[in-house]
Amino acid sequence: MIIGASFTAIVNSLVGDLINPLIGLATGGVDFSNLFIDLSGTNPASLAAAREAGAPVFAYGAFITAVINFLIIAWVVFLLVKAVNKLKEATLRKEAAEVAAAGPSEVELLQEILLALKK
Repeated sequence: MIIGASFTAIVNSLVGDLINPLIGLATGGVDFSNLFIDLSGTNPASLAAAREAGAPVFAYGAFITAVINFLIIAWVVFLLVKAVNKLKEATLRKEAAEVAAAGPSEVELLQEILLALKK
């Protein structure tokens, strides 16, 4: 639980401090966290001002940030699962090689028994 909360803080910082500014630079300086539609018609200067005034707002910038957070977390989880599966596969291959090197296979044993019975 503690590690999950720390990971969330790291991802939020990664998105807010590194990725969003890069996306903003690519889109002409757009700051996603301050993108909103004012539903009251008062035209506040910022999202914080609208919320402070109690105006109803459609804060789609916060949603975009949440989607970016989700995609980053999903990507990291995908990479972790992929790495774990790769380690499992390597371990299984190593175990299979050890078993194969340990002695004859079932088919070889059955062939030896068949030859012994024919004699």
